Amino acid sequence: MQIVFLGTSGSWPTPKRNVSAIAVKRGPEVLLFDCGEGTQRQFMLSKLSFMQTTRIFLTHFHGDHFLGLPGLVQSMSMNGREKELLVYGPTGTEDLARTLVNLGHFAPAFSVVAKGLKGGAGVDCGEYSVRAIDTSHTVPSVGYVLEEGTRPGRFSLEKAKALGVPEGPMYSRLQEGQAVTVGGRAVTPAMVLGPPRRGRKIVYTGDTLPSNRVLEAARDADVLIHDATADTALEEKANRYGHSTGRQAAEIARDAGVHALILTHVSPRYEDTSTILAEAKAAFPNTYMAEDFFEYEVPYPD
Repeated sequence: MQIVFLGTSGSWPTPKRNVSAIAVKRGPEVLLFDCGEGTQRQFMLSKLSFMQTTRIFLTHFHGDHFLGLPGLVQSMSMNGREKELLVYGPTGTEDLARTLVNLGHFAPAFSVVAKGLKGGAGVDCGEYSVRAIDTSHTVPSVGYVLEEGTRPGRFSLEKAKALGVPEGPMYSRLQEGQAVTVGGRAVTPAMVLGPPRRGRKIVYTGDTLPSNRVLEAARDADVLIHDATADTALEEKANRYGHSTGRQAAEIARDAGVHALILTHVSPRYEDTSTILAEAKAAFPNTYMAEDFFEYEVPYPD
């Protein structure tokens, strides 16, 4: 699972940063979290293809988080997309998406299906799920928790050999949860596998004040991607407009016990983000400042 930051600026683009868009590449599919203007071009400058995007999750309806949707949909259509695209966001996403994807009397050649989500509502995607969480911004907003399902326990080669299981396809079947027969006796996965292991977990806040709801949702996450609009010198102003500082994001990461914190949505006033990063790292050392096209590989927890 790889996270690719396509846009990391807050409010409007800068020469070095486009507005909010974060892609998560998992196997053959791409999930997109927020879609600021120009996102389709950011895809073209990255290693990813926007044609692989299966689902888009919008956090709220400020322009720097959703205005890239019509351009992206039109680019997909002009490149021959036929597969359905799913779009999620706060309540009202259905009407917004219907308006955006038909701008300029352009009708896409594929189906765009939109659904509004309230905090706590989830989307079952098979091997993983995405759950909305309420955040604290100046307009209705949600963040998202992407969480993989439980993985099988570690395969014990020693136990398998002791039970007489021959190397080869039977090993794979046991790891996939199927029983096998060896010498007329059933060997079950529980006999050769350790305890189940959790999958990976990513939390994305979108724009938000420091929030206990985010803290609880981020418990033990592998990655927390958090609003870090300003440094502590502008904390009062950032909070007044529904944003966080890097230090506040780091305190959430520390208290939630996450593995890694990635800061994004930096105010255009900051050409140099070193102060924001330094203040965050003082509270939570394993912190990164996202730049456009920054990539982060999410390892399995064990």
